Amino acid sequence: MTESTLTAAEQAEIERANASGLTPVVFVHGLWLLSGSWQRWCEEFEASGYATIAPGWPGDPATVQEAFRHPEVFAHKKVQAVTDHYLDAIKALTKKPAVVGHSFGGLIAQKIAGTGVSAATVSIDNAPFRGVLPLPISSLKSSFPVLGNPANYGKAIALTLEQFKYGWANNLDDTEAKELYETFHVPAPAVPLFQAAVSNFNPLSETRVDSKNPNRGPLLVIAGENDHTIPLAITEATFKIQSKHNPGVTEIERIPGRGHSLVIDDGWKEVADVAVKFVQRFT
Repeated sequence: MTESTLTAAEQAEIERANASGLTPVVFVHGLWLLSGSWQRWCEEFEASGYATIAPGWPGDPATVQEAFRHPEVFAHKKVQAVTDHYLDAIKALTKKPAVVGHSFGGLIAQKIAGTGVSAATVSIDNAPFRGVLPLPISSLKSSFPVLGNPANYGKAIALTLEQFKYGWANNLDDTEAKELYETFHVPAPAVPLFQAAVSNFNPLSETRVDSKNPNRGPLLVIAGENDHTIPLAITEATFKIQSKHNPGVTEIERIPGRGHSLVIDDGWKEVADVAVKFVQRFT
């Protein structure tokens, strides 16, 4: 049995959730963000009667400033180790939680659901798992700053503002794009992107999702229709696989005119409200 990677702060967050007696919601962030990016979402769900926890990835720094002082802490983080970290948090909860994830966090949320421990799952603009075949050009361009150099595999990579604008903020004006970049963006491990890129050639890929588990629970896939990083073709392929292979409720919600920043930009509440309503139906 591996030792838990939960920090003291994360353990305290779990204890508060358990003490509340409320159904917990677990938030899973993706690459280039920290767990603090979920703060407004936590407040929204708590106002709707839930307890919330938002663990970071193992070893994440507490702030954006610290992240740029020590970018090396992000390197080498792999999909399964991050998933196991969140599963450790869920095992410490006294009530079965809902799980909400964005981007690679959306992929991890679906991996968690596939183990049967989620009461309901919301996956927002999820990174592709093994079996998802579309590779739109905009997605390839968004990932090129990492995948364009094989030497990046063991590194942490930060985006330039222009790269962030293309991959995340293509539907925002320059002022908001710059504000989000300075407020939320941090370096990210390159490894998960390399893992996803070769997943369909590797039957043992850590990006595998058990879409057939009848205990997966209800799943909502939220898709930003204008996302460059995770274009609609990827989220629609995700929905098709999950709905075809699983007897549980599987739905997709397409959010018009939204890009990859939809969980942190000025329209975040529209997306959060969709997630809250879905979770309320099943918890």
